[in-house]
Amino acid sequence: MHDDGFFDDEVAATYDDADGISAPEVIDPAVDLLAEYAGGGRVLEFAIGTGRLALPLARKGVEVEGIELSRAMVSRLRAKEGGRDIPVAIGDMATTRVERRFSLVYLAFNTINNLTSQEAQVACFQNAAAHLETGGHFLIEVGVPPLQRLPLGETILAFDRSDTHWGVDEYDVVSQNFTSHHIRIRDGNCRQFSVPFRYAWPAEFDLMARLAGLKLKARWGGWKKEPFTKVSDRHVSVWQKIAA
Repeated sequence: MHDDGFFDDEVAATYDDADGISAPEVIDPAVDLLAEYAGGGRVLEFAIGTGRLALPLARKGVEVEGIELSRAMVSRLRAKEGGRDIPVAIGDMATTRVERRFSLVYLAFNTINNLTSQEAQVACFQNAAAHLETGGHFLIEVGVPPLQRLPLGETILAFDRSDTHWGVDEYDVVSQNFTSHHIRIRDGNCRQFSVPFRYAWPAEFDLMARLAGLKLKARWGGWKKEPFTKVSDRHVSVWQKIAA
């Protein structure tokens, strides 16, 4: 790992192409829900990345700022139309502060898992709360740990196999840490890299929120407000900052 974390120039160059995450059917419902919770106020995105969500949100007239560790990802944001108009603070989303307060703080696409300790994840919730106006909302999108798919005693779970990418997750159910191992295949060449994460269950996130002075407002199985059920593979959760 280097100053850009695990999201260096090579990763940033293809980030928007991965797994269809930039497709309109993925982006549009997310932006609509974020705009709803912005309520006409300012928005702060933790780990703003290449601006995949922030730029279309700004095009809807929402005032957006960001925090991002990787300068390589921010360079991709700046190269896009409107990307230079979004203020971005370089730093860790668990500790970096900006001066203003916001009606909505959010982080998407499993980014909370990039913080690989419970302490860091708790700090992220506290940092979000510190940036919120009273009554403002903190929203995350994150996968539900797929441990029901692991046979007893097994630690390896494949999540992708295509002509251009192989992906395998390796789980430690004691520490709640896991590592995503990737092989990218491009122009006949293979690149292998691994990224560490920490998973948490929705109930644990609710406790982190409570410690930060936030109360659960809503939880869905996706950006279109699908019901969250026992078979949901992800959740979009929203907590509200309550008065002290």
